Amino acid sequence: MPRQLVSYDPAWPGRFAEIAAELRAHGDPDWVIEHIGSTAVPGMRAKPIIDIAVRIESVDDFDAHRGALEAIGWEIGSGVRSHPVMVFEEHGIRTRIAHFFAASEWDAVNQRILRDWLLAHPEDADRYTHAKCDAVAAAARGTSTYNAAKGPVIQEIVDRARQAQGLPHVDASDK
Repeated sequence: MPRQLVSYDPAWPGRFAEIAAELRAHGDPDWVIEHIGSTAVPGMRAKPIIDIAVRIESVDDFDAHRGALEAIGWEIGSGVRSHPVMVFEEHGIRTRIAHFFAASEWDAVNQRILRDWLLAHPEDADRYTHAKCDAVAAAARGTSTYNAAKGPVIQEIVDRARQAQGLPHVDASDK
């Protein structure tokens, strides 16, 4: 069962900035790093996990820096199949997730597109918050997983956001 959702914490952007600086210090100082996920949307309830998008040149770029990131506690770990993902735990609790996307894919990354759409469309941010709350409840009842329960709302919002940018439909789930 996922951790409970919490109210938006105004400290999250500052925490993101610290993590981004750490990634650049132990990775590539020229990486473009953005705050994604629900903690990047002011006012949105979220699991208190900072999600990050890192633009890399290629998987070779990621591989060249992976060891240095692992040395400070980052680990490979995710069900995501489409790109490298590293997670960081503190006291056995996941507190951050870094998604590494090739530069050639950067402009079409669903996580970035969804974040930007939610920032610009508060009614969809509210709708997504309700879907996440319902997903936590469904997971607690055992009737669905958290990700599966919120998936249809994510897909519908991502479809509209991609269409608005002239991008084709793609499956929003990368697991």
